[in-house]
Amino acid sequence: MITLDLIVQAFTGIQIAQTGPMLTEAVIDSRVVIPGALFIALPGEKSDGHRFVGAAFEKGAQVALVQQDMPEGMRVLDLRRVNSSSEELSIPEMPFCLRVDDTLQALQDLARFWRRKLSLRVVGITGSVGKSSTKELTAEVLARKFHTYRNPGNYNNEIGLPLTILNLGSGYERLVAEMGFYYPGEITFLCDIAQPEIGVVTNIGTVHAERAGSQEAIAKGKSELVQALPAAPEGTAILNYDDPYVRAMADQTKANVLFYGLDAAADLWADEIQGCGLKGIQFRMHYQDKSVRMEVPILGRHSVQTILRAAAVGFCEGLTWQEVTDGLVHSNTQLRLVAVQTNSGALILDDTYNATPESTLAALDLLDELQGQKIAVLGDMLELGQYEKEGHELVGQRAAQVVQHLIAVGPRGRTIADSAKEVGLPSTAITWVEDALQAADVLKYNLQSGDVVLIKGSHGLRMDRIAAILEENA
Repeated sequence: MITLDLIVQAFTGIQIAQTGPMLTEAVIDSRVVIPGALFIALPGEKSDGHRFVGAAFEKGAQVALVQQDMPEGMRVLDLRRVNSSSEELSIPEMPFCLRVDDTLQALQDLARFWRRKLSLRVVGITGSVGKSSTKELTAEVLARKFHTYRNPGNYNNEIGLPLTILNLGSGYERLVAEMGFYYPGEITFLCDIAQPEIGVVTNIGTVHAERAGSQEAIAKGKSELVQALPAAPEGTAILNYDDPYVRAMADQTKANVLFYGLDAAADLWADEIQGCGLKGIQFRMHYQDKSVRMEVPILGRHSVQTILRAAAVGFCEGLTWQEVTDGLVHSNTQLRLVAVQTNSGALILDDTYNATPESTLAALDLLDELQGQKIAVLGDMLELGQYEKEGHELVGQRAAQVVQHLIAVGPRGRTIADSAKEVGLPSTAITWVEDALQAADVLKYNLQSGDVVLIKGSHGLRMDRIAAILEENA
């Protein structure tokens, strides 16, 4: 981990004589502090980290980055008054605070400094759908050959990515970093910190269109990743050949380009795809005049795209076919969806992490592969902007082809229900409810053996509560 002397050097340019202690981790939440941690006190609208510096020290934090005056008696080294021309620098006894102008910028600057001290290669991943699952599977493949780290959870923004880098030890050889897109220039900013050599773009969907305005605007934002890559041969852009928005990004990078997809025109491609229900999928993968038939225990035919992305990174980083296939076949990654068998014999497919039209259609395709009485509980898909009506209609139309009963949740769920009815699902097979708790009430006393229930909706609807209630009543 980063040491105190390097932190001082990052902010002042001064190389102090003593190496100083190695800090165990960088955190912004005092509740998860472990002994030896660096605590960054970030101001916020709801909670100000400066209120918890004392609590962080009590739990063992050694250094805290602060931008406010601290209580009397708390040791503070004011770095605003120190520069490389200062003759002496007296380091206080630990624990103590490092005073800076802006703790968020200090976090980012420190991560940028530390990244350039590390001898590793970074894989950046962005796209509308599939970033997190691609990150997880890619990291598992690379771990077959390299000491590999990945950003945890949703650490994919201007706070999470710098924290991820600061928590990298110098022994890591690869970092797999998911990068989110919320505003133009954000991915460029994240790339300036992380310095990725490989960039993976999954697809350009409609999620975040409410903020970005259109798929074209989303594509422009995501393309910042491939634009930031180093030129060939050091840099490689791994692009989805099946998505025309992503395929066009090949013209926006100086890096090597590797296309993946379901088209034989791609460099790495798959065919003969067969869904095997809860056992996973079977397919044939082709790369450089070699083909291998595979069976991977990841649910849904749509997951072959994720598998191809992880394989592409593995091949780019010099892994053998055996290492790539071992990483895929023995992966513990699951694409967010959790299958739970209840005591009543019903099967719950909990896919409530989030929802877009693309991911919901893929989940319905998986449901279609399974045997039993099929029930879909589908809620609002948020942040679709101009694609909101079209997206919900498409989901309703596909649901009508798959399910015996549809429970639509939320105000936008009405569009799903209406669309399903228009294409032939009987009104007696459709129920609309206002929220997740009402949906759970409809289901919890009516599930029978052989029922298969898909639950899917945007995180804001908290549809995860449905699965929890059904499991409690199983």
